[in-house]
Amino acid sequence: MLYIISIIISYLLGSIPFGIIVTKMAKNINLRKVGSGNIGATNVMRVGGLRLAGLVWILDMIKAIIAVLLGRYIGGEVFGVLCGFVAMLGHCFPIWLKFHGGKGVSSLFGVFLAVNPIMFVICGIEWLLVALSSGYSSAGAITIFCLIPVLGFAMSFGIGVAFTAIAILCLLRHRENILRLIQGKESKVEWKWKK
Repeated sequence: MLYIISIIISYLLGSIPFGIIVTKMAKNINLRKVGSGNIGATNVMRVGGLRLAGLVWILDMIKAIIAVLLGRYIGGEVFGVLCGFVAMLGHCFPIWLKFHGGKGVSSLFGVFLAVNPIMFVICGIEWLLVALSSGYSSAGAITIFCLIPVLGFAMSFGIGVAFTAIAILCLLRHRENILRLIQGKESKVEWKWKK
């Protein structure tokens, strides 16, 4: 029963739409009707600048961190990663928004930080290098999705399986970005502190 409750709590935590809440409070903007229409930190940056995007990123990370720590306390390391995955499902498919949510990158970094801070640093540096050099946030994220199963299996088989599931989820959520990158139509990110 505790396992089921942990999974439900993880999903509900993940489904809190901080992007919408923060932009509504700070800018009185409905995030779903501007930019890409996505509720994640990248779209927040487009309409509110790096400062608001950073706040949303941190809040989205925190909800995933709490889910991982809860799962770890209830059922150990692998179950903790599973709860992090469920929180990401909540972020991507929030019940409050008719299952139309973000793409999971900021929540994924929360999972990294809770599971293994070294993985967090490695993937953070990789994302920054690719995103800043190319101008495409999605390119940095997609590279991470291909990397994390390897890092997961380096830790343990169970964690590797969980991170493979996370990678598949994230790649599916970024399938339109992948197509636009291939076609040369992906939008570049404007790195502005404030808008």
